[in-house]
Amino acid sequence: MDHPQRPLPTAILYLLALGMFAIGTESFMIAGLLPGIASDLGVGEASAGQLVTAFALTYALGGPVLAIVTANLPRRALLVIAMAAFALGNALAWVSHSYAGLMSARILLALTAGLYAPAAMALAGTLVAPAQRGRALAMVSGGMTVAIVLGVPLGTLLGNALGWRATFGAVALLSLAATAGLAIGLPRSLGAGTAPPGLRARIDAARLPGVLPTLLVTLAWGTGTYATLTYLAPYLEQVSHLPPER
Repeated sequence: MDHPQRPLPTAILYLLALGMFAIGTESFMIAGLLPGIASDLGVGEASAGQLVTAFALTYALGGPVLAIVTANLPRRALLVIAMAAFALGNALAWVSHSYAGLMSARILLALTAGLYAPAAMALAGTLVAPAQRGRALAMVSGGMTVAIVLGVPLGTLLGNALGWRATFGAVALLSLAATAGLAIGLPRSLGAGTAPPGLRARIDAARLPGVLPTLLVTLAWGTGTYATLTYLAPYLEQVSHLPPER
C-alpha cells in the first residue's frame, strides 16, 4: 500500500534558495562590472579578469576541503556561519580601494560560497522522501537560476548607475537578510545525524557509473560559461565604442 508523501518543507527550502540567490548574484555579476573595476583600480582588464579566475579556482579546490574540515559542525550552524561570512566578504569588497583588497575579498567569497552551496543542496535532499528529492533540489538550486536571470542584470544596472562598489554593498545586505532568515527559520535540530561524507566516500562516489562523465560535462559547462562571461562586457564595450562605467 502506498504511503502518503510528507509535505515539502517549503519554508526551509526557500530560505536555502535565498542563500543560493545571493551567491549566484555575486558570482556572476562581476563579469558586467569588470571594465569599471579595471578603470577604477588602475589595472588592465586581463588582471581584473583574474578576480573571476581566483574565485572559480578557490571555489573548486577549497569547497571540498572545507566540507571535510567542517564535517562535525551542525548543519544549521554551518549554513548560518557560511552565509554570514559571505556577507562579510561582500562588505569587504564594498569598501575595497585596491586590487589586492578586492582579490582577498573574492577569495573569501569563494570559500564561503563553496561551503554553503553544497551543504544547502545536500541538506535539501535529506529533508524529504526519496521521491521528492528532485523537486526539493530544484527549489534550492532555483535560487541560482533566478540570480542569473534577475540578480545579475539588476546588479550590473546598479553598478553602472552607482558604481561597482554599490553592487557588492547590495549583495552584502541581501546576504545579511539570508543569514537572519537562516538563523531564525532553520530549526536547531535540522540536519542532526546527517554528517556529510568523508574524503574516501567522495572519491568512491566518483567511480560510480555515470558520475565521472557528469562531472566532466559540468566542468566543461563551468569553464565555458566563466570564460565567455568574464570578458563579454569588455568585448561589447570595444565593439560598441562605449566608455566603461564606474
